[in-house]
Amino acid sequence: MSKLNYTPVDEIDKAKGFPTAIHADLSNTFKSGKVQPIAYRKYVLLQLGYLLKDNVARFEDALMVDLGKPKIEVSFTEIGPSVSEIKDALSNVEKWSKPEKPAFSMNYTPMRRVIYKQGKGVVLIISPFNYPVFMSFGPMASAIAAGNTVVIKPSEQTPATSSLLAELFPKYVDPSVIRIVNGGVAETSKLLEHPWGHILFTGSGRVGRIIASAAGKTLTPVTLEASKKLGGKSPVFVDPKCDLPMTTRRIFWGKIVNAGQSCVAPDYILVPKDFQDKFIEALKATNDSFYPTPEAEANSIARLVSPQAYNRLSNLLMSTKGTIAFGGKLDEATKYIQPTVVRDVSFDDPLIELFGPILPIVPVDNIDEAIKFVNAHDHPLALYVFSQDSEVKTKIINSTQSGAVCMNETMTHVAAEGLPFGGIGPSGSGHHNGKFGFDTFTHTRASLDPPGWLDKILSSRYPPYTDRKLNALNWLFPTLPARPTGPPAPTEGRSFTKWFLFALATVFAGLLTKKKILA
Repeated sequence: MSKLNYTPVDEIDKAKGFPTAIHADLSNTFKSGKVQPIAYRKYVLLQLGYLLKDNVARFEDALMVDLGKPKIEVSFTEIGPSVSEIKDALSNVEKWSKPEKPAFSMNYTPMRRVIYKQGKGVVLIISPFNYPVFMSFGPMASAIAAGNTVVIKPSEQTPATSSLLAELFPKYVDPSVIRIVNGGVAETSKLLEHPWGHILFTGSGRVGRIIASAAGKTLTPVTLEASKKLGGKSPVFVDPKCDLPMTTRRIFWGKIVNAGQSCVAPDYILVPKDFQDKFIEALKATNDSFYPTPEAEANSIARLVSPQAYNRLSNLLMSTKGTIAFGGKLDEATKYIQPTVVRDVSFDDPLIELFGPILPIVPVDNIDEAIKFVNAHDHPLALYVFSQDSEVKTKIINSTQSGAVCMNETMTHVAAEGLPFGGIGPSGSGHHNGKFGFDTFTHTRASLDPPGWLDKILSSRYPPYTDRKLNALNWLFPTLPARPTGPPAPTEGRSFTKWFLFALATVFAGLLTKKKILA
């Protein structure tokens, strides 16, 4: 394992080579207005993009050392999505930053209302071990586009990648604009003593609670994206009316990418009892197509991040009351766990508490039982539905809550342009990615500039107060519609589309009948 040089705690308060502390140095840069010009933000974003492009091979090597991550996964889940986030911010920063005028209002439009977009100040991004590049560069691009300065605290569990970030950043970006701080608990605790414009944390729910508590002392806004280890699990509903080969490909890929160490990896499969055998048979066929030889398997699967992670998962696998359908090979020396499917897993089996390449199959009587089980636990960060039946999809969407819900796909929503990424409840709060990330790191500043002549209309607000003035002011505000006679009739089960198609078919049949009569 690579050795990571921690940033000395005293240098967090007084940075080496700088006359002021890291936080103060970046705060002074923000206050100076250096990062406010759109042209400068674009410059920094481009530098971030070329930092990645110029050093792809070095990131591949570092991620191989830290996680055993294959090059394809580095490209598809780390470098590629990071560059996409940077390019999205680069292309849209002018539009996103432009002052906005609110919608027309009879009372307030004359007051020349404007919403200005400003950076929040110095942003702290604490990134996780599982995607140390994407989960650093994605939020960083949004924060820079919004006009902030940034401190990145990478994970100490990926020392090769974190060391590489610390080496490369000063070569591409002014250290008074973006700074890397490496370390563990002591260094993170020191960072949390400072007031920040915003904190974005990705990691376990336990640490997330600590960070939220520390941020509360300085009233710092926080965006949390909690891993499944303590947040809600990410379940998969499999309907027998699915495209089975596609379903098993996409589920199995979502489970094995990065050795299952993804916050939105499928955690467990909810499948009808009478469909379990057929589903597992299709999963085995997918496994065999992914890994036709032992060499293909060894070269296409990442490794667990630490001996502790390996020991935890291997113990869970050995203690499950379910039955291993296929897989199950372990190698402690390389922290390798073979992609493994376990069948007949019960609702209370500890195997469901996963962060690795083990896929538990939980048989259920029907979709209602599956929904009931999911709703009895913390809201998932992601929820997946595999079905060709639109009614099944709609029922699950309307009956559950989750950070995201995906139909017939896993994982890819995290990097999909135009979609927010975030959790709900214990699985997280707030969003990032693209415009949603820009908004997270932006203070929307209200502005009003009313002309003097408005006093002729609003003079009644000034003392001395009279009933006549009260009546004049009340006239300015809207009246409500008629009081409702009761709650609306329930609409559950009604389908506008079905009624529309029925009406359309009736009209069409009538026209055909008329044509025959006229003929």
